[in-house]
Amino acid sequence: MTIDRRAFSMMLAALAGGATLPMLRPSGARAAALEELTIIAAASTGGGYDTLARTAQMLLQDGKLVGNVEVMNVPGAGGTVGLAQLISRGRPSTLLTAGLGMVGAVIINKSAATLSQTRPVARLQGEYQPLVVAAESPIKSLDDLVKAYKAEPGAVSWAGFGLGSPDHLVSAQVVKATGGDVREMNYIVVGAGSEMLPLVLSNQVTVATGGYNEFADMIATGKLRALGISSPERLKGIDVPTFREQGIDTELVNWRGLVGSAKLGDEEIAGMDEAFGAMAKSAAWNEICDSRGWQNLYMPSAEFTTFLAAEQTRITALLTELGLGG
Repeated sequence: MTIDRRAFSMMLAALAGGATLPMLRPSGARAAALEELTIIAAASTGGGYDTLARTAQMLLQDGKLVGNVEVMNVPGAGGTVGLAQLISRGRPSTLLTAGLGMVGAVIINKSAATLSQTRPVARLQGEYQPLVVAAESPIKSLDDLVKAYKAEPGAVSWAGFGLGSPDHLVSAQVVKATGGDVREMNYIVVGAGSEMLPLVLSNQVTVATGGYNEFADMIATGKLRALGISSPERLKGIDVPTFREQGIDTELVNWRGLVGSAKLGDEEIAGMDEAFGAMAKSAAWNEICDSRGWQNLYMPSAEFTTFLAAEQTRITALLTELGLGG
């Protein structure tokens, strides 16, 4: 299966404007692995969770992996409003978009609904995060940034999305891995993209972070300098050294996937492993990942369950150090 990138981009733009996704009819003679699914996108139309949900909807139906997929948007409180709805519905055919940001949101919002009350279904994709500075910044390397922080922590401002977000976490991990005190961080909460870029380009903040794709054009044109990236190894086509290459033993991926009701049985999970496993192997999914700057990080349910438990433990500990947990 191939996908027209221009058509897909136009579809996402239409969705961002509130349009309804047309039903895509499955093709081929093979029976669908699942009859139907409802995916709760724990964000407004056009957000990261929404884009993932509607991409999965399209590919699952078009590949005849699921007979019918509906998407419903339930934004609020970092996704925990949608999480509460998933748990209260308790339907095996309803899934929820979840990710690293939701792990933190559960803790920070003291949500009664937690990811431990769900059954992990599939990790699907993720983005690694660079630390970037303006081309004119006196900070020329990751080592310069570390030295500046150790000399005067409060003078180094770290810009990113909300408290406890992946942006906050990756910045804190770098500080912690270099022996710094994360409680001394001068973390500046800003919006992504249009709000963050002017601040870092004008040196109003020392360093910023977000998904690599947010900064790719500016890095390519030399307006921003990428000091390092949070991936475990060099990424194909991206000439930015990892933190580990530079002696900082830390990594982070802003992952996203799907969780379901705790009432999901093993037979139902087997069907979902089949459907999402086939989607993750498809040429269409990998083409979309390439075009959007996503990494294909598919994990089936059992592997994702182990991963999510470890993430919850790790992020809870880090947020506690930051004074945001408990």
